[in-house]
Amino acid sequence: MKITKTILDGVVILEPNVFGDHRGWFMETYNETKFIDAGKDVNFVQDNHSFSAAKGTLRGLHFQLNPKAQTKLVRCTKGAIYDVAVDIRKGSSTYGKWFGLELTEENKKQLLIPKGFAHGFMTLTEDTEVQYKVDEFYAPECDRGIIWNDPDLGIEWPMELKPILSEKDEKAPLLKDAESFNDGQ
Repeated sequence: MKITKTILDGVVILEPNVFGDHRGWFMETYNETKFIDAGKDVNFVQDNHSFSAAKGTLRGLHFQLNPKAQTKLVRCTKGAIYDVAVDIRKGSSTYGKWFGLELTEENKKQLLIPKGFAHGFMTLTEDTEVQYKVDEFYAPECDRGIIWNDPDLGIEWPMELKPILSEKDEKAPLLKDAESFNDGQ
């Protein structure tokens, strides 16, 4: 498994080794020993699977506050997404900065997003499926969001697509108005 650092400290791209032959292919999507060897000691406790019927569906930007903050390991298993992580750790040298990457069923890349980051994605195809592991259970009382088009963030979404949003995501606050990841620590 190849692990590549990004511009955001702790956010890494994982590229699994894919072994194929005339029958198809096989890959390891997670290996605890390899993660620990790479300095990523994460205890995943829940797997999530989302389906988006329409191209242009935007989910996010989501995060959970402490003590239920989550590390996520995200991959697209059908179709394609533009996946985004935003550093919301006050005091971080990259606070308010973002990183985006296309994850597809073909490239099989994964994005590891640690605690302290908001996460969102836009589907680039119809009938898209995304799977992700988290190291903390979903906690509605800690669930928060930031508006996807916050001008202070300047995320470069694939704007040829008009986003399809949930009511919750349409009403999310700007980062400067959102409850901080560091509040209550």
